[in-house]
Amino acid sequence: MPQTDDIKRFELLKSIEVFFEGKPESKTYDIEEVSYHKSFVILKLKGISDMTAAEKLKGYIIKITREAALPLKEDEYYISDLYGMSVITDDGEKIGEIDDIIFTGANDVYVVKAEGQKDVLIPAVKKYILSVNVSENVMVIHNSQFIIDNYRP
Repeated sequence: MPQTDDIKRFELLKSIEVFFEGKPESKTYDIEEVSYHKSFVILKLKGISDMTAAEKLKGYIIKITREAALPLKEDEYYISDLYGMSVITDDGEKIGEIDDIIFTGANDVYVVKAEGQKDVLIPAVKKYILSVNVSENVMVIHNSQFIIDNYRP
């Protein structure tokens, strides 16, 4: 299941890297063919010639190198850059760090781990997100009681 705005971008890739849960190493596979079924991308990988071999890769995380990533437009960020990012309000109050991202149909929602409190859910919309500084690893959000009151699970 792709986590990209443009699933056709897989046609531009020559290889992918598969990360195995609980193991520090990964394995690179060359892509032989790309096809689509509903919201899924189906990759035919070199060296994976039958369903039994393919099933062994089920459920693992597939990543691409930063060099193979598409260039970003203004106000776009690579998902990997957002994890662990500090979230502060425009008055300087630290809310926490982005721990997870929920991908919804309308907009993404950032799950911010707030120390000693329940997680805060922040919709990824300009109304709430004032700035994102990847080099400083900081996201500034509007200090809105609405977020705190309505987006704490």
